[in-house]
Amino acid sequence: QVQLVESGGGLVQAGGSLRLSCAASGTIFSFNVMAWYRQVPGKQRELVATITSDRITNYADSVKGRFIIATDGAKNTMYMQMNSLKAEDTAVYYCYARQIPAVYWGQGTQVTVSS
Repeated sequence: QVQLVESGGGLVQAGGSLRLSCAASGTIFSFNVMAWYRQVPGKQRELVATITSDRITNYADSVKGRFIIATDGAKNTMYMQMNSLKAEDTAVYYCYARQIPAVYWGQGTQVTVSS
């Protein structure tokens, strides 16, 4: 059973930066896609960014130019560098990995941006 563990969340002022990490219990090379999602209470979980096994990336329009998703195969870890943070980025951020046919989720890490 694959486990994903997020870290790096916290409280930051608007305009600041945070880097989220998602450590996998196994090799990330077995995943077809990894992604970051976020969720605000009372709203649906939102896709923020994806990265494929070929390192092709995609971003939600709301974070393009501010967030960068990346993976480090040697460390079996996915990252998301979040810059120029805004109050509306406040959410619980979840790590996601797909290993067809299975999908895996982390437990989430809270990011709070104060304005």
